[in-house]
Amino acid sequence: MDIELRMLAWAVVLGLAQLLIAATAGTAQRGLKWNVSARDGQPQALTGVAARLQRAWCNFLETFPFFAALVLAVVVTHRQSAHTALAVQLYFWARLIYVPLYAAGIPYLRSLVWAVSLAAQVMLLWVVLLD
Repeated sequence: MDIELRMLAWAVVLGLAQLLIAATAGTAQRGLKWNVSARDGQPQALTGVAARLQRAWCNFLETFPFFAALVLAVVVTHRQSAHTALAVQLYFWARLIYVPLYAAGIPYLRSLVWAVSLAAQVMLLWVVLLD
């Protein structure tokens, strides 16, 4: 399997892990009764680490579709290269590092790591559009 597809699969694993971690933190704050309910009405706002984990998860959801589309475009058009291999690995590792940085509330470095994941997507886009 190509590294591009392998890293796409690992990004899915990361997304599922983030979902479970954010949901667990939210349930810890809101309670199991809320979690198993129909969740009608406005839920109690999350705070602290639980809120940051939820925002990190939402941020993943904002970036992952672009990443997945770009990886699939690279593979379908047979444009895999050392450049695309680097890009997919940069995206994955940046997104992995982003989660604990966001959870810990570390500013600036978190944004820098997010920028690395964005740059990785731009690298893939460059290959798809201009290579």
